[in-house]
Amino acid sequence: MEIVKENDQVSVHYTGTLDNGEVFDSSKGREPLAFVVGAGQMIAGFDEAVEGMKLNEVKKVRMEASQAYGEVNEDMIQKIDRKQLPEELKPAVGQQLVSQSPDGHEMVVTVTASDEDSITIDANHPLAGKALTFEIELVSIN
Repeated sequence: MEIVKENDQVSVHYTGTLDNGEVFDSSKGREPLAFVVGAGQMIAGFDEAVEGMKLNEVKKVRMEASQAYGEVNEDMIQKIDRKQLPEELKPAVGQQLVSQSPDGHEMVVTVTASDEDSITIDANHPLAGKALTFEIELVSIN
């Protein structure tokens, strides 16, 4: 029986949950997720979990933040004076905005706090700092 190894093109169905049981993403009801194992297309822990699986195998794996989206980087959290924002922008906590770095790189940031004088934005991935659990079903190996 064929098992998944590095550089294999695979397709999987998956459901990702947080430690509290909340589902943050799933391929159920959609096309399976296709990727090349070990090519850097997936978070490290997901690649590692799929390697060695057999066709139609279902596996549940929990990974710490370091194997997922990394730890929260405090340098990516900034307080911005409202005077620096366009007047028509009315940011609210939880809202996602597009910010541009000095070198022209665009990134999505999330508003995490807001008051009359300033807002706080976080450019970390929304799942940074969180352990993730995936239930993975291998549906094809090419």
